[in-house]
Amino acid sequence: MSDAALYRLLADTLLVIHFAFVVFVVVGFLLILLGLLARWSWVHNRIFRITHLAAIGIVVLQAWFGQLCPLTIWENALRRRAGQSGYAETFVEHWLHEILFYEAAPWVFTTIYTSFGLLVVLVWFLERRSVKDV
Repeated sequence: MSDAALYRLLADTLLVIHFAFVVFVVVGFLLILLGLLARWSWVHNRIFRITHLAAIGIVVLQAWFGQLCPLTIWENALRRRAGQSGYAETFVEHWLHEILFYEAAPWVFTTIYTSFGLLVVLVWFLERRSVKDV
């Protein structure tokens, strides 16, 4: 396997990991909401909830400080070493554009990430309150 092929494989692997992170944050939140309504016991798992809260917290902080995700930076570096071009924007912006042809200013994504993060925090406190009531 050539160096370029190896770097491309590593970049693609990182892309899959990054996608899984996004799915964990978004789908995890939807499952938490559904689980609270359906009274699924696993949604009260502290390790899962803290990990989920930390994941969206990291995204929100990066957006507020205008930083690209380290996974995006690493993937871009690997793609360049493979002779490919990297992203000029964030991971989510890039793939929304690729999939939906959607473009927006960076502040729009910061607002979306912050709003989503606030929803996660709100549900965190609502869930903790409902556990005490049970």
